[in-house]
Amino acid sequence: MTDTRRRSISREELRIWRDYLETTEILRARLASRLQSESSLSSGDYAVLLALTEAPEHRLRASALAASIEWERSRLSHHLGRMERRELIRREECADDSRGADVVLTELGAQSFRRAAVPHLRAIQELFVEALSPAQFDALDEVMTALRQHLGLSRAN
Repeated sequence: MTDTRRRSISREELRIWRDYLETTEILRARLASRLQSESSLSSGDYAVLLALTEAPEHRLRASALAASIEWERSRLSHHLGRMERRELIRREECADDSRGADVVLTELGAQSFRRAAVPHLRAIQELFVEALSPAQFDALDEVMTALRQHLGLSRAN
């Protein structure tokens, strides 16, 4: 009979985990701050606009949008209300299901996304890409692939 007990997490593993959490939170906060200051879009706005920009006809069912950006439907609903008041999106009754709603990218939303994209990509370049060597990127890709497989997630696009 084999021993199926797992060993405890080591101090070094715990330190690396904490470094990972702290660093990614700081990175996300700095990217969000720059996005807000340079484009007046929140990171949530950007996620919604990106998903709609990539969607066929720039529209998605609200449920599909929530799933694609991994938000709870209630959180998305509140956020969409704020975006709708700013005329970045509009909600329309779903043609094939009166209980559902489609979220549609407006022209103002598309313009806002296009204006935000270049400075946001520049911030990603400065804060993330420039910090890592090509070998570190390869190693990070391996780590992210292993984690996604372990969690049963598909590869990000």
